[in-house]
Amino acid sequence: MQYLNIRVAAVKMGVFVVFLLASLSPAIAHASSDLKPFAQAHVVLQLSDQQRESVVLDVANNLIKHYGGPDNIDIEIVAFGEGVRLLFSGSPYESRISSLVENGVRFYVCENTLDTMELSTGSRAKLSEHAIPVRTGVARILDQVSAGYVLVRP
Repeated sequence: MQYLNIRVAAVKMGVFVVFLLASLSPAIAHASSDLKPFAQAHVVLQLSDQQRESVVLDVANNLIKHYGGPDNIDIEIVAFGEGVRLLFSGSPYESRISSLVENGVRFYVCENTLDTMELSTGSRAKLSEHAIPVRTGVARILDQVSAGYVLVRP
């Protein structure tokens, strides 16, 4: 009988742990799996102004140099509003984006912005192969900040 009680308690504990883990924010779980183990900093760069495209790419590159290489810094660039144009196929910055991706930088693009643009133009822009779509760019930023990333708005 005591064996049965211990077994029931273990099952209950297992169920509790599953529910506890399931209740964690998906963003935190996602961020922790993406974190670079030796990164000294975790940064999310906001790009919402097309005029700042080059500056955002410069900041990402400078951070990689400052921290001594891509393994020492975790960088995400989140584009929304007019900033999404950086991640359109054929962008003049495609080679710089590719170089940053090779150094571990991730580029996220807001699908809400793309939907709005499609409604006004009648067609959906083709994206760079490096663009990672997210439903809401600002929500991605907020989730990452909650997970410990530092927001930089160059």
